[in-house]
Parts: sequence; C-alpha cells; structure tokens
Amino acid sequence: MNFDDYESLPTSNVTSHMTAGAAAGIMEHCVMFPLDSVKTRMQSLAAGHSRMNTTIREVLGNMVREEGLSRPFKGVQIVFMGAGPAHAMYFATYEYMKEFYSSHLSMNGTIASGIAGVTSTLLHDGVMTPSDAVKQRLQMFNSPYRGVFDCIRRVHATQGIAAFYRSYTTQLTMNIPFQSIHFMTYEVAQNITNPSREYNPAMHMVSGALAGGIAAAITTPLDVCKTLLNTQSEANVRGLTNAVRAVYRLGGPLGFFKGLSPRVLYQMPSTAICWSTYEFFKWFLLNKKEEESQHSDKKVRCGTEQLLTL
Repeated sequence: MNFDDYESLPTSNVTSHMTAGAAAGIMEHCVMFPLDSVKTRMQSLAAGHSRMNTTIREVLGNMVREEGLSRPFKGVQIVFMGAGPAHAMYFATYEYMKEFYSSHLSMNGTIASGIAGVTSTLLHDGVMTPSDAVKQRLQMFNSPYRGVFDCIRRVHATQGIAAFYRSYTTQLTMNIPFQSIHFMTYEVAQNITNPSREYNPAMHMVSGALAGGIAAAITTPLDVCKTLLNTQSEANVRGLTNAVRAVYRLGGPLGFFKGLSPRVLYQMPSTAICWSTYEFFKWFLLNKKEEESQHSDKKVRCGTEQLLTL
C-alpha cells in the first residue's frame, strides 16, 4: 500500500471520514463510560456528595454496592446516540480543514492540525453539549430520572430547551484549547514515534493516550465548571464567569481540580481507543477502495483484451 495515500485520505471522500469518525466516537465514549460516571461524581460540588469525592475505587465501589452493577452505565444510550454523528462531523471536518490549511494556505502541519481541531470542535460541541447535559444528570448520585427519555422530557418541561445548551459556551471554552492541544500533541507524537506515517496501531494508541492525557490535565478546571452547569437542578448558576465563582466559593482553589485523576485516566485510554479505531477504519476503507479500483482496472483490461482478440 502507498502509505502517503493512507496518511491523507482524499478529502472529497467525506463518507470514509464520517464512517471512521462515528465508529471511533462510539467506541471511545461507550467503552470508557463507567470511568466518566466516576469523574462526574467526583466533580460534584453539591452538598451531601462530599463523602463520595474520595478515590476512584471508592466511588466506583459505592456506585455498584449501593445502586447496582449496571449503575456506572446509566445514561450510556444518550452517548451512543450523540457520539456517532458528533464524531462523524468532527473527523470529517478535521481532515478537510487540516488539508486545506496545510496545502492551500501553506501552514506548518502542527499549527494546521491545531486550527483544524478548533474548527471541528464548533460542530462537535453543537451535538455533544445536549448529550452531555442529559448524561451527567443521569450519572449524578440520587438522580431523579428513570432513563434518557424521562430526563429529556422532564428537563424540557421544567427548564426549556435552553437547559440542554446551558454549558455550551463553557464547553467550547474548554474544548477549543483541549482539542488544539490534543491534535497538536498527537501530530507531534506521530512525528516522533511514527515518522513514516504508516498504519501502526501501537504508535497510534501511544500518541493518542499521550495527547488525551496532557489535554485533559490542562483543561480540568473548565471541565469542573461544565459539570456544575450541567448538573444543577435549577438554573441558579448561569455562564462560565458565575460558574468559576461558584466553584471557588464551594471548593476553593482545589475545587477546580476535582476529578483530575479520573479525567486523565478516562481520557488517556479513551483517546487511545478513539485514534486507533479511527486510524484502523481509515486504513481499512482505503484498502477496500484500492481493491475495488484494482478490480475495476482488471475488468477493463480483460474487456480490452477480448476486443483485441476479435
């Protein structure tokens, strides 16, 4: 296989990028969902939850022991529904814009990756913000909702459609630096560990894990603010500025780093799964396309030879 072709699938082949991205997003979020539930619990600043904000093992143990074996997976359906289309747009936009910035505007590859990450985040968060709002309400201790659709119906009835987008600006404020750092770190790591840019699952996983862990650690304070905005039962706190004040008032400076360890431990395998799945489908779809092209060329040659023998 021509690995120069692999590294940059034709940007016109949007279907390939969207299929690979959707598969990567679903795998990433669903496999690591229990740890995400732990992170949400540990970041909670509500009264009465402090006893649960200890260690990852204790939080997960309490969830299973007190609320059942399936409790860490409560709300996974909404992630499955949201992650597919969000990541499909996310990776398709990223690949197209990275190619555009580097080829047409002659940008440095690492910088082009960072800016492309910002552009793709705007579309991604438009889909994932409502999904996250529902997910985190279901993940909370003593969640009053029976399931995904019960949560959507009751939140919409009591707080309106705006409740699902309450954390959108905070999400963007967090995810724009997160994705910029994430994509740039991934590209730099690939330059070091996989300079030939071949399909290399181990190096894709290592680069993805490193990128996710660094980006997650840096943006944890904003993630705490997002959790506060998403999980409040009433709209007492509005906007990022008020969320920052509320977190500081309730938890002090250390309040901004609640859930740091589960966030990093979630993001490292999560982004490793995401990138390795994406790169696999990218490689697989290119292989399939190449085989179809060769088969088509063979049929044309056979037809030409038959005509020449007549």
